[in-house]
This record gives sequence, structure tokens and C-alpha cells, in this order.
Amino acid sequence: MTSREIGEKAGIPIKVVEEKMGIVKKPIPAEEDHTCKMGILAAEQALEKANMDAKEIDLIIYIGEEHKEYPLWTAAIYMQQALGATNAYCFDMALRCGTTIMGLKVARDMMVADENVKTVLLAGGYRNVDYIDYENPRTRFMNNLAAGGGAIILQKGYLENQVLASHIMTDGSFSEDVVVVAGGTKHPITESALQQNLNKLDVLDPEGMKMRLEQKSMQNFLYCIRESLRKSSLTEKDVNYLGILHMKKSAHDYVLKELGLSNEQSIYLNEYGHIGQIDQILSLQLAVEKGKVREGDVVVLVSAGIGYAWGATTIRWGE
Repeated sequence: MTSREIGEKAGIPIKVVEEKMGIVKKPIPAEEDHTCKMGILAAEQALEKANMDAKEIDLIIYIGEEHKEYPLWTAAIYMQQALGATNAYCFDMALRCGTTIMGLKVARDMMVADENVKTVLLAGGYRNVDYIDYENPRTRFMNNLAAGGGAIILQKGYLENQVLASHIMTDGSFSEDVVVVAGGTKHPITESALQQNLNKLDVLDPEGMKMRLEQKSMQNFLYCIRESLRKSSLTEKDVNYLGILHMKKSAHDYVLKELGLSNEQSIYLNEYGHIGQIDQILSLQLAVEKGKVREGDVVVLVSAGIGYAWGATTIRWGE
């Protein structure tokens, strides 16, 4: 979907979409691009890159969205079957757009604690773009939502690309600000709910959320980055690349400036939009392909998720 199409659907100028929201284009799903399926496709590519058989996987953590093929369904078990990972056990994880960072921490901690967990696959998909009502001005900041899948393989004792420390924060005061009103136990799906678009994402207290986010969001975002680095015995001066989620351009630039980083030390995902928790995987893959991440570099992957959650993980790239 192009910036022009987004502007037309939302009734806003293309200049605002491209320059303020930071979207030139974004991927959207075709009918067959199901959430878990996109994660499976990414996992197959990750296994091929690693020259690894799926039977080597000990644990699969599904890091994709809850909006998937079926409700009340454990996607990781389906993923296990599709990949042929017959020696693994599996579970689903959910922290909205913070799920990949949380998954990295949980996988690392489990490998340290359990001698039987040596190889972990994190994989999942995202297509929350399905829940966007472009005509709703309260959710305009989510017009960047897109679709895609991603996967990461972690292995205990692997001598490259070491996952160091993570830091994660959550704040429950935002927990009911952004919701899909209809479809849960409080408000089941009805014909009336569908007619009112209550099955789409909405912001219940837009002014209150904006005020509280302005006070906390960037502060918590930067704090997580700095704490992840501190726990890794590093500082922001050591950072070579920041794998950051898609956000409005001014916020992206602010984070880089506060950390003393240049535009060359990150990638602005204006041709991808926001693929939720897949953003960090995509950013790192693009950075490696473009030569922005080299042997010995310190990489920080950072996320923020509705709820509200903030998180960062530090990686030392190469041997």
C-alpha cells in the first residue's frame, strides 16, 4: 500500500503520510498470507541460512501476533508440525510489539537455566493492519501497521553474534487505552458491533493517552536502551547500530540524537511501515545486507508495544 493510498483512505495529505508519519509504502497481506504461516516461511529461510535441520531445534517460541489463523489456538505447535521440528516443545508468547525482545530474553534465560535447551527458534507473523480503520482519527498514529513474518535461531555455545543483556519495562496505566472493543468476553461480536466498527483497533482515551505517553514514552525507551547496555558492561558510546521499530520520523530522529548516533547507524523503515515485533528482525537483516553491521559491532534492538511495554536487547555481532 502506497502513501497515496493511505492518504486517500484516511483523508490526509500525502505529504503528512510521507514526512510526518514516515511511510512511503508498506506491505499488506494477501488472502493466503496468514499470520503463523508467514512466521513459518521466515523460519524455513532462517534454517536454510543456518544450514540446520529442524530436528535440531529444542524449543520453539511463537513471537507472532494473537490475530492469527484461529482464535484459542497455539500457533507454535502448528509451526512445529509444519517445520518437522519433532524434537522440540513449543509455546506462544505475547507482548504486542515488544514480543521479540521479550522472546530473546526468555530464550536466553531458558538456555542458561536448562541444559536440555540448546537451540531455540523464535518465529512469528504479523498482520494487525487488518484492524485499522483508516477513517478513525483516533488511530491515525497506527496507519503505519503492515504485514510480514520473521524468525531468529539462537544456539547455546554458538561462537558468533552473542546475545548479551536485555531490559524490559511495562506500565499498566496504558493497558486499556488501545483495544479492539468487540470480540472478547466483555463485548462479544454482534451484528451491531460490526456495524459500528467495534471490531477494529480504537483509542478509548486519546487525550489522556497522549498526555501520559509524552511524559513517559521516550524517557522509558531511552532508559531501556541504556540499561540493556549497562547490564552488558557497555555504554551508548559503544553502539554501532540501533535496530529500532518504525515510528514517526521526528521520534526516530530524536532517539538517534539522544544516543549520539547518526542516520547511518540505523535504518528508517519508511518502505515497510510497522510490522510489529518483526521490525527488529527486519532492521537487523537489512543492516547486515547493507553492510551497516560488521564484525565486532555492538547492536541494540529496541521495541515499544501497546500496553505499554518498552524493551531493548544488546548483541555483539561477529566472533
